[in-house]
Amino acid sequence: MRYAFSQHLAGAKQGGLMFAVMVTVHIKPEKRDEFIKEMILDGEGSIANEEGCLLFNIIEDKEDPNCLHLYEVYTSEKAFEIHEGMPHFKRWVETTADLLAKPLEVATGTHLFPADSIWKKQE
Repeated sequence: MRYAFSQHLAGAKQGGLMFAVMVTVHIKPEKRDEFIKEMILDGEGSIANEEGCLLFNIIEDKEDPNCLHLYEVYTSEKAFEIHEGMPHFKRWVETTADLLAKPLEVATGTHLFPADSIWKKQE
């Protein structure tokens, strides 16, 4: 008997609309400090000024200090679209374009687990 993974997954889904954004950023080594300063300002602006941004993590890669991984959680895809229009995000795009070693790698999705009800806004 063949295992019906998609049917199992559909039945097991506990998540909902929480929208996740995962970004891998490669920074020019000589621009690392400047980029991180701007990245933190964007993260702080997202948490402080966007009701729909619940989590904004900036993670340094274990193997490459010039590679960062961003993990962001929004209440919905619409909340992420609002994020893209915010002044702090537009500033980040403008000020960091020349600091990148290569284009951003972006992946998005919705949470399967945990359930939406457990999410609280990052402080």
